[in-house]
Amino acid sequence: MKESSLGWVFLGLAIALELSGTVSMKLSEGFTRLWPSIFMFVFYGTSFTCLNFALHYMNVSVAYAIWSGVGIVLIALAGYFLFAERLPLSSLLWMFVIIVGVIGLNISAKTH
Repeated sequence: MKESSLGWVFLGLAIALELSGTVSMKLSEGFTRLWPSIFMFVFYGTSFTCLNFALHYMNVSVAYAIWSGVGIVLIALAGYFLFAERLPLSSLLWMFVIIVGVIGLNISAKTH
């Protein structure tokens, strides 16, 4: 499988849309608000579609690890900045571990 920049574009879009879907989920307040609930489904569906296209150009292990790992970090930051959720120092440490793991997986995939 040949990796291309188009795969990274699709992966970046998938991550941004997954973040938008998760923010919409929070804003939907348990499906009690119509538009955030609708947006959640649209954003998640489009995110998975973009992830599917990214997999045409990338290994699934790398693409999914980046998609989920970066998504975890971004939604933790969004929770802090948008919803005033706590982000203790220990959480920042574990987010760093996630980022290191994603980078390590990406590096090891390129050496094989």
